[in-house]
This record gives sequence, structure tokens and C-alpha cells, in this order.
Amino acid sequence: MRSLLFVPGDSEKKLEKGLSSEADVLLIDLEDSVSADHKETARKIAADFLAANRHCPSPRLFVRINDLASGFADDDLAAVMPATPHGILLPKSNSGKDVTRLSVKLNVHEARAGIAEGSTQILAIITETAIGTLSAASYLAASERLIGLSWGAEDLSAAIGARTPRDDTGRYTDVFRLARAVTILGASAAEVAAIDTVYINYRDEEGLLRECEQAERDGFTGKLAIHPAQIPIINRTFTPSAAALAHATRIVEAFAENPSAGVIGIDGQMFDRPHLRRAQLLLNRARSTG
Repeated sequence: MRSLLFVPGDSEKKLEKGLSSEADVLLIDLEDSVSADHKETARKIAADFLAANRHCPSPRLFVRINDLASGFADDDLAAVMPATPHGILLPKSNSGKDVTRLSVKLNVHEARAGIAEGSTQILAIITETAIGTLSAASYLAASERLIGLSWGAEDLSAAIGARTPRDDTGRYTDVFRLARAVTILGASAAEVAAIDTVYINYRDEEGLLRECEQAERDGFTGKLAIHPAQIPIINRTFTPSAAALAHATRIVEAFAENPSAGVIGIDGQMFDRPHLRRAQLLLNRARSTG
């Protein structure tokens, strides 16, 4: 999952366009981009779109439902689960308990729809509330369905009363840098993917590239997107280079040849077990994206 593109669930035109965007995942949105009086229409459009495209190998189709406290989430799930989405994106998750609650709900819907239990995956946005940001360590063992954690700055900004999440230079302020950091740490602790948040200025390609490069450097493996034009830059940045893959392969092979070694020398440089783990993760990422 390098690129995850949000598409409004009430726009048939944008949903169809999203299919040709080369995004790894389409996030069919029933939350922020859909007003309250359009929720029911969006559910119907989303369900029809899922049913028509569920056998397409790419992109994978996830649905962002409304948060569990909104009063809309159960209706969202009832509408889309019979159409078998690949997964559900849970917004405003306050802790791993919310993921566990969602997983229980999915058990019921899968049984009703004749879907194999556990086949619907979960992504969670974990920093859109203050308590959610402070609970990033709670996702370990929350559910076997959980495959990734992401973060959000705009909802958190509203929740805490911040005027803006960035300073005059465009850099995130301390609170939002903390939210970003705990997402990486929470995802690592839970052994799931860390997905960076959206870059809202979709016309600023240089800014997007810079933010993607920083995210990849720090341990994120993909990024949320709000416009198809962002997808090529995101995919390119989060696809491991041939040189990086060759280097990782050499490290893995060297340790395979010396399984009891704690440290291996390659071309005059020393590599230990943490380097091996990093190399293995990189190769796994490459395999998952083909």
C-alpha cells in the first residue's frame, strides 16, 4: 500500500476516475466529503460501485465509514458489507478498543453476507482526537484484521483548537509532529503499515515530493492522497529503488549464509541484526507492491 486515494462516495464520476488513477487503494469516503443529507445516497452509490468492481485486482477497495460515535457507522456497514469491500477505514479511532469493536461488528456482517470471517481488513486513523493521539500504543493485538495505522492533522487541529497545524515555513508544529511520530511508533509496535497523512495542496508537486521523501525516510510505507494527480509521485517515492533492493538482498543473503552471526561485514561496512530486520522489511514491501 503505497498510495491510498480518497474518493467521495456520492460521486459516481470520481469513483470511476479513481479506478484508472494507479492508486494501490481507493478509499471510498462516506465521512468528511459527504454531507449528512447525502449519506444515504452515498451508501447506495458506494455499494453499487463495490459490487461492480469487487473482482478487479487493483486498486483494492476500502470504505471510510463514519466514526463509531457518529451514529452513522452501523448504517454505513449495513449498506456496504454485502458488496464485500476489501477493507474498512476507521476514522477518529480513540484506541485499539475501537478497532476491536469494529472487528466484532464486521464478524456479524460477514456472517450475514456469507463472507469468510476475518476477510475484511481494517485501517485506522488514530490521531484525530486528543485521546486517540495519546493511545497510539494500544493497537498491539487489537485485531488480526488491522493492517495499517495513519494519522490526521486537520481533525486534530479542530479538536484541540489549534489555528493551524503548520508554522509559517510550512513545517508541522510540535503537537502535530508528535501525532506523526506516535503513528510510526504505534504501527511498528503493532507490526502493521504506517501510512502518512494527506498533503492538501494537490497542485504543489514539490511540496508533496518533499513530504513523501521525509515520510519514507522516517518509516512510513505509504501516503494518503486527495487527488489522482498526487498518485505518481507517491508511488514513485514509496517504491524501493533497484539499488536499495540489491543492497537489502545482499544483507539478507549474507546472514542466511552465516545464521549464527551477530554482525556481518559487506564491502568494508558492518551490519548487525537491526540492519537485517530493516532489509527484510524493505524486501517485503517490494514484494507486496509487485
